[in-house]
Amino acid sequence: MSTAVSPEMESLKSKLKSIWSAGDFSKVAEHIETAAEAFVDQLDIKSGMKVLDVACGSGNLAVLAAMEGAEVSGVDIAPNLINAARKRAYRNGLEIDFQEGDAESMPYDDNSFDVVMTMFGAMFCPRPDVVVEELVRVAKPGGTIAMANWTPTGFAGQMFKLSAKYLPPPDMPPPVQWGVPEIVAERFGDRVENLTMTPRIADMVFDFAPAAVVEFFATYFGPVVMALKAMPEESRSAYLKDMESIWTENNIGDEGKTLVKSEYLEVVATKR
Repeated sequence: MSTAVSPEMESLKSKLKSIWSAGDFSKVAEHIETAAEAFVDQLDIKSGMKVLDVACGSGNLAVLAAMEGAEVSGVDIAPNLINAARKRAYRNGLEIDFQEGDAESMPYDDNSFDVVMTMFGAMFCPRPDVVVEELVRVAKPGGTIAMANWTPTGFAGQMFKLSAKYLPPPDMPPPVQWGVPEIVAERFGDRVENLTMTPRIADMVFDFAPAAVVEFFATYFGPVVMALKAMPEESRSAYLKDMESIWTENNIGDEGKTLVKSEYLEVVATKR
């Protein structure tokens, strides 16, 4: 498959890089670490395995895999997140090869990794067909490809839907299509076998109330930060109010705290 990029796609990729470089997703990632632990645990990563974390963010998955003794690499489009991931690895005394790069054109050889994994990451790339080609390409034959993708009907999916109500989304397939089993199966086709897709729940946990959670996302979550900048001023307060309503309605945490459960699709397959 040709990975040639048109000027329009280059522009879109530049926009997406700006979105994920805005704010500080490493702060957000701290609040879904329990989901990352559960995701990595079921992959049964062993010492000596070669593992790649695609669209790695600040390294939630990569750090966990390295703690199991794996030889780990991570790639992400946002330079600030790669810097955060490197610092995190250093603090934990881990050697992880983090590189800035595009999940649609990764700087790794064919058939390199025993496990290729991505959590709430590669789903946001603009060309799903190219993402599939890359995930499969860098995995070893018989290697594991694993994704965790937000579903359209889950809490995160509803958040994206709310943003689209106030601001047109980028001109690309909706990322939450990666949370639809039929679409995922069609995208991977016969490149993989033993494809399993399991709905899971990620706990989003905050030690503060929903109103403060909205402020937190408006400060640190790139898509919200950039949406607010792009919106007409008269739309911002309504958007934030609607966000607070969604968080409040879904909150099952104790008073003054926030716990929201968000469905995602766990996808695990073996490269043929």
